[in-house]
Amino acid sequence: MYRQGDVLIVPVAEADVPPGADRLPRQPRDARGRLVLALGEVTGHAHAVVGPGTLVRETGLFGAAYLHLPDGGRVVHEEHAAIPLPKGWYRVVRQREYTPGAVRIVAD
Repeated sequence: MYRQGDVLIVPVAEADVPPGADRLPRQPRDARGRLVLALGEVTGHAHAVVGPGTLVRETGLFGAAYLHLPDGGRVVHEEHAAIPLPKGWYRVVRQREYTPGAVRIVAD
């Protein structure tokens, strides 16, 4: 299990990836060629993966995201140390917080 700020990255077996994940919307790469796991709404910094791979997201604000890294990769962020990830599948979880009357994704 890996954590970088408000992003948790959990290794999962390929069998644990939901059926049909290959038909979920693929996250496009940003202008720098990175797969953005979470974009900081306040700072503009990004938790992003460098290297070959695919990121798919279920629909909805709290929809799960699954990352496939066939050759491994690195998670980078402007304010955190890079985290090397071995090849495999991962579930990407954004930290949430409770405010009276709502649950929301933590704003970076």
